[in-house]
Order: sequence, then C-alpha cells, then structure tokens
Amino acid sequence: MSDTATLMDSYTEMTELLLPNDTNNLGRALGGAVLHWMDICGAISAMRFSNHQCVTASMDHVDFISPIDLGEVAIVEAFVFNTGKTSIDVKVDVRAEDPREGDERETTTSFFTFVALDDEGRPTPVPDLDCPTDNQRALRDAAREQRREQLAAVAEKIEETGDD
Repeated sequence: MSDTATLMDSYTEMTELLLPNDTNNLGRALGGAVLHWMDICGAISAMRFSNHQCVTASMDHVDFISPIDLGEVAIVEAFVFNTGKTSIDVKVDVRAEDPREGDERETTTSFFTFVALDDEGRPTPVPDLDCPTDNQRALRDAAREQRREQLAAVAEKIEETGDD
C-alpha cells in the first residue's frame, strides 16, 4: 500500500438509465434504488483509493431534493474527502439528466464512511489523502464543510423535536 493516494485516484462516475423496475407508481426513481446506486459508487471510490475491499460503515442524512423521472439518466459521482486509520469518507452526489434536452439538476447528496478490509476480512490501514492541486483541495474542503453543515442541521432538527 502506498502511504498516500489522491482525491482523483478515488473519483468515480456511474450512470444509470431510469427504467420501470426502479420507479414508483408516479414514474419516479425509488429512493431505495438511488441509495443502492450511491452505495455502489461510493464503495468503488473507496476501493480505488485504498486498493482494498471496502464495506459500508455508515451513511449520513439524505434529502431527496428533486426526482429522477422515468427515462432520465442518473449521474452518480463520488470521491474521497477524508480518511481515518482504516476508514474512508466519501462524498456521493446524484444528478438527473434529461438525455433529450441535455438539462441536468441536482437530486441528492450524502456522505458515506467505508472501512477497508484485508484478505482475512479485518480492518486494514488506508492511505492518507493527498490533494496536490488547488481543485482537489477545494473539493475536499467543500465536502468537509458541507458535511459539517449537514450534521449540524440534523442535530438542530433532533433538538427541536426533542422539546415536546
């Protein structure tokens, strides 16, 4: 294992055409299908980064802000933005594209944590994240800040609902 890997070593993009099997009765993507695509894309990103098998440890809060309609293309992008000793934090974004018009819109974002495993299935050390370009540093810093803001907003909602 190398001591470091770059954000771009982890960059992964997947596309999925939304077909009837992955839609609800309104002709829109099932939330579970979108979460499945996000988990796969995030896992590939973590594996590319660490050169190890990776398993999902957690997924942060998810808000679906725009639907993906039948016949549209879901574009799922992921990259590593932080690491621990054996853990890898990955930002996963999903956009919807109308392939006839070329229009795109954001649909959801979440933050996943994966754990790298050795050949015996035990947690194993991962490389440190290196961001050698201004663009990679900006992506890393923006993801870290977005995660902090999202977690703070969720904590605030929990506090508000706890005041019965």
